[in-house]
Amino acid sequence: MLQEKLQIVKQRFDEVSDLIIQPDIIADQKRYISLNREYKDLNALMEKRDEYLSLLRNKEEAEAIISDEKDPEMLAMAKEELDVSSKKLLSLEDEIRFMLIPKDPEDVKNVMMELRAGTGGDEASIFAGDLFRMYTKYCEGRGWKVNVVDMSEGTSGGFKEIIFEVNGDQVYGTLKFESGVHRVQRVPQTETQGRVHTSAATVMVLPEAEEFDIELDMSEIRIERTTSTGPGGQSVNTTYSAIKLHHEPTGMIVSCQDQKSSHKNLEKALKVLRSRLYDMELAKKQAADSEKRKSMVSSGDRSAKIRTYNYPQGRVTDHRIGLTLYDLQNIINGDIQKLIDEMQLYQNTEKLKFSDELL
Repeated sequence: MLQEKLQIVKQRFDEVSDLIIQPDIIADQKRYISLNREYKDLNALMEKRDEYLSLLRNKEEAEAIISDEKDPEMLAMAKEELDVSSKKLLSLEDEIRFMLIPKDPEDVKNVMMELRAGTGGDEASIFAGDLFRMYTKYCEGRGWKVNVVDMSEGTSGGFKEIIFEVNGDQVYGTLKFESGVHRVQRVPQTETQGRVHTSAATVMVLPEAEEFDIELDMSEIRIERTTSTGPGGQSVNTTYSAIKLHHEPTGMIVSCQDQKSSHKNLEKALKVLRSRLYDMELAKKQAADSEKRKSMVSSGDRSAKIRTYNYPQGRVTDHRIGLTLYDLQNIINGDIQKLIDEMQLYQNTEKLKFSDELL
C-alpha cells in the first residue's frame, strides 16, 4: 500500500536528516555528499507525502458528509470535493510511484562524452562533427558547460574523434542513453551521383568519476609528453605540453592536448582515464543486473545501433523504442529533448513494472 511505503520513506528521511548533521559524517566527504543527495530526493517525496495525506483527509471528510448529511447544498459541496480529491489523488499516486523508483546514483554526475567517426570515411567524420554541434547546442540550452578535452579533426571537416566534458545538473541521468551507434543516411558532399550513403559515428557517455570513486595508482601509469599537433597558434610543436597516458593494467591510452599547459592537460587526461575505468566497473555491474531486468534499455552497449538520422525523409528514428520523429532539422540543431523524454519515460515504466513484480 502506498501509505505504508511513504511511512518507510519518512523513517528514512528522519534518519538521513539526523545523519547529515553528525560530525563524523561531515568529515567523510564521500558519505556526506551521498547522504545530501539522498536528503534532497527524500525531501521532495516528503512534500508529495504531505500533499497526498491532505487529499486523503479531504476525501474521507467528503465521504463522511455524504453518508450523514441531509442538506442538499452541503451534499453538493461534499460531492464536488470528493470528485476533485479523487482525481487529484489518482494523478498524485502515479507521480509518487515514479518518485519511489530507486534512482541511479550515477545520474547526478557530470559526464565525459566521446564521439568517434565509424564506417563511412570522410562523411562519418562530418557526421561526428554534426553530432558534436547537436550535443553542444542542447547542453548550452540547458545551461550546462561544455569543455573540449581532446580532438582529432577529419580531413574534410568534422572529427575523427572528439572528447569533451559536460558539467551541470543531472547530466549523466539525462544523456546516458545517447551511448551507442548513430547512423546517418544522406547524400554526402563528396557524392557526385546524388546517391544516399549510410555512415555512422559512435557515442560514448561516461559518468565523470570523482577521485574517491576511482583511486588511480600512478605507478601503473606511464606519462608521455609530446608536442601538440594541429591548429593552436605559436606554442604548437614548440612545447611539450601534450599528454598521453598509458594505463598498463588495461592497455588504455588517453591523450589530451587542448590546453597550452602540460599540467592542465595531465589533469584533464587523468579525469578521462578515471571516468573510463569507472565506466568499466559500472558495465560489470549492469551486466550482473541485466539478467534480472532483461527489458531494460542498456546505457552501456557501444555496438548497438540506437538511432538513424534520415535526411531525404527528414526523420529521426530511435530503434530501441520504435520512435520516429519527422523533425530532423530541429533535432540536429540541438532540440533532442523529446527523444530524451521518451527514453526516460520508457525506462521508468519498465522500472515500475519490475518494482511491482518484486512486491
